[in-house]
Amino acid sequence: MTNLKFLRFSLLVSLAFINVFSFYSCNKEDTNNDDASVTEDALKLDEYFYINEEKTVVNYILSSEDYNSFLVPDTEKDFSKITKKVYEHFEDDFDFIFILSNEKEQPSGLYYGVTYTAQNNIEGIGGNLYNGTAKYGSAGKLKSVIHMPRTEYIKNGPFLHEIMHYWGNYDFIETQENGHWGFSSIGGQLGGFDELVDSGDNTYIGKLNGEKGFGTFANGGNSIPYSNAELYLMGLIGADELNDIKIAKNAKTTKYGEFAADEIITLTASDIVAKHGERKPSVAASQKLFNAIVVVISKSALSKDVMNSLEDNIENFSRNAAPDASWGNTNNFWMATKEKATLNIVIPNPKK
Repeated sequence: MTNLKFLRFSLLVSLAFINVFSFYSCNKEDTNNDDASVTEDALKLDEYFYINEEKTVVNYILSSEDYNSFLVPDTEKDFSKITKKVYEHFEDDFDFIFILSNEKEQPSGLYYGVTYTAQNNIEGIGGNLYNGTAKYGSAGKLKSVIHMPRTEYIKNGPFLHEIMHYWGNYDFIETQENGHWGFSSIGGQLGGFDELVDSGDNTYIGKLNGEKGFGTFANGGNSIPYSNAELYLMGLIGADELNDIKIAKNAKTTKYGEFAADEIITLTASDIVAKHGERKPSVAASQKLFNAIVVVISKSALSKDVMNSLEDNIENFSRNAAPDASWGNTNNFWMATKEKATLNIVIPNPKK
């Protein structure tokens, strides 16, 4: 079932698809709040569910058993337990639910980010139309649920990468990297190059931003903006602005940035539309403002240092302007979309 599939991102390994059916019990008995330091300034919605004073972060405190269950590599994980808790307190207002674990180091063997798509109501971008939002407690608004094991990944990535997985790659182009751009000239958050050099004898050099080298499933975290084709999938440009896409057939890496392939095929915008149909909604009618909620799960209340850093990174990522100097060349959402889309993460008033 397409609506139950999710995509996993890792800087070290390729994508894998699995179905999620299992449910986990919620045992609060061993929750430890001894180190709590932000709850005094937070809005308490229930005993374990707090909103920060700035209304940009939810801290959901779990038992050690439940918290750790989301960090075990290569296991099925049921994040609907988290999302349904969100909908206990809020209306169905969110396009994205971002779930972050509070880990100081990257857990060994675990993905850096994972996306569970809840629905697809867009025609012309590949994949089937479906609605699986009820699984997560949504009445039809939710697009995807994203989990990253560290809060720092908001700034460094793969945050932009995981958001992009709502729109692609679901058979938009043929690829050797499931769900990603592989050996293609899309050259964006989901991999690929943006310049191809023919070295002769069916060998090639792939470049990105003028430099030799590219990833087949990712490119440089949040340092890379969304590419031309990615903007098209998101509904931010029309087919009249879509560049040709080159795809290497049966490609094999030979050395860094170099590969051999049987042939290079070229897809034009007309080819894309002929295969998938016109994108609906069109660029004129497509969504440009997205609402999201950030939920940090932890075994005890977040420290003030963690919360302060988190609030700063969330504000920088979601602002409708360039982030501050501490982010260097890192893109936020507004920049990555070429200033064509915005992300609102201010938490609305809870249900009465």
